[in-house]
Amino acid sequence: MSGHFAACLAPTPLVRSANQLSGVHKADPGRGHMNGLDWSVLIGYFAVMVAIGVWSHKRIDDVSDFFTAGGKMPWWLSGISHHMSGYSAVMFTGYAGIAYTYGVTSFVTWSFPIALGIGIGSKLFAPRINRLRSRLHVASPLEYLKNRYNLPTQQALAWSGMLLKIVDVAAKWAAIATLLSVFTGISINEGILITGVVTGIYCTIGGLWADALTELGQFIIQLLAGIAMFVAVVVKLGDHGGFFGVWDEPELQGHGDPLVGPYGTVFLLAYLFIKLFEYNGGMLNQAQRYMATPNAREAERSARLSAILWLVWPLVLFFPMWMSPLLVESQKPDGSDSYALMTEQLLPHGLLGLVIVGFFSHTMAMCSSDANAIAAVFTRDVAPVLSVRARSWGRRSGLLAARLTTVIFLALSMAVATQVDSPTFKDIITVVIKWVAGLMGPIAIPMMLGLLRPFRRSGPTAALTSWALGLLAFWLVNYPINWSVEGGVPLEYQVSIPLAVSLVLYVVIGFLKPEDTPERLAIIERLNTDDDDDASGAAAAVPAPAGGVEGALGTAQTKD
Repeated sequence: MSGHFAACLAPTPLVRSANQLSGVHKADPGRGHMNGLDWSVLIGYFAVMVAIGVWSHKRIDDVSDFFTAGGKMPWWLSGISHHMSGYSAVMFTGYAGIAYTYGVTSFVTWSFPIALGIGIGSKLFAPRINRLRSRLHVASPLEYLKNRYNLPTQQALAWSGMLLKIVDVAAKWAAIATLLSVFTGISINEGILITGVVTGIYCTIGGLWADALTELGQFIIQLLAGIAMFVAVVVKLGDHGGFFGVWDEPELQGHGDPLVGPYGTVFLLAYLFIKLFEYNGGMLNQAQRYMATPNAREAERSARLSAILWLVWPLVLFFPMWMSPLLVESQKPDGSDSYALMTEQLLPHGLLGLVIVGFFSHTMAMCSSDANAIAAVFTRDVAPVLSVRARSWGRRSGLLAARLTTVIFLALSMAVATQVDSPTFKDIITVVIKWVAGLMGPIAIPMMLGLLRPFRRSGPTAALTSWALGLLAFWLVNYPINWSVEGGVPLEYQVSIPLAVSLVLYVVIGFLKPEDTPERLAIIERLNTDDDDDASGAAAAVPAPAGGVEGALGTAQTKD
């Protein structure tokens, strides 16, 4: 990893004198550690998650139920699930460190562009992604690519997407294990094992239904925990001028500025562009939430609800983090332990356990949804290419393969998580922002833009070239060029250039070498015609992988 990037994302320690911290007690490392009541709350939470998985097991009859809830998920549940599956304990570690050092820019350059991106995507992408299931009858977001482009394009995007997700989820496991170690003293690897096993149980047996229902419960838990933390911090601010006057405190100097440090205007615009693709389906798990609703109109409503939650709820979660320099001294250079230290100091036992459960809820929500998405990609897109037997999987064998793939993905990501703090992967926030944001674009561009009519001329040549050269651009910008430039390449360019390269190539090659065959145009028209807003697609059967999109398309056209 580049030294410049690490410097950007490792906030400088804020060393304060005893006078500066007068009237505020620093966190006592031994004071707030979990006691029996906190453990009871945490263990009870794990038990409920497993119970939901067992209950959801009864709703799973085939791969359509396992991967897309059979298209029967109500829009409000899909929207909450979409929101909860979008962020994890990294918010309480990496982004807590950014908030500790820079203040409100953590919201302005993170959750705000996500909310805006999902809001745009509610019209642009959500209805079309829903039609992948209701019209083309596919169970994986990438399944349609075989016919929209060709088989090599589908396989390139599938394999690169799966490998990137392993690294992404590994960072999430490491983040929650880091928090768990602060509160309990257990090792990082033990924390990874505990959270991974519990998540694996409920999402493997219950599929997307279990993911969504546990995410609903997790949202309620996080609502209670977040409000408790918010109130506890506001009460503490009485000695510092109250809710509004506190911003005049010297410890918070510059914390009210929306764009500071490495998080400037270029970073904000780049991040908005990245999140527009990522949170509308580019990272696959959010696409499944759109596919799970009965029809395109419900998918649009789901996306709008998620966008509103992203705009409002992070403000409640971030406010205590913005105030943390007044209340605690981070023991880590990047400030990533500040939120954990603050919860130990401010909350009584029981509520402390609830906040810790909140940490777990976000991480387990994202990791379980990612596992389900990758299982869909492997069993529907990759396995049929690797194995003749996979092309003729029946209902029972297909479900078994889906569950086995989920377990294997979780195990691989947990293994990688044990190496997140190694020199190879640097720190947690480096993995999440740099690798995921930088590599997501080349994968998402062909998948997402392939849904839209204006890009109908772009075929397999445009898709594969933009993917390959986008990945090459990521490597060049982040390594050889970064090493040769004094001070390194700025963060915003490290993460945005690969996406920009992929986007330009996808459009230009499509213009210079159009590959809009009648078959490809037919698929695009099926996804862009607004006459399917009824519930008829909800119970549509998903064919075996061998049937592919051709059979589904033919069936759909016959029905019309």
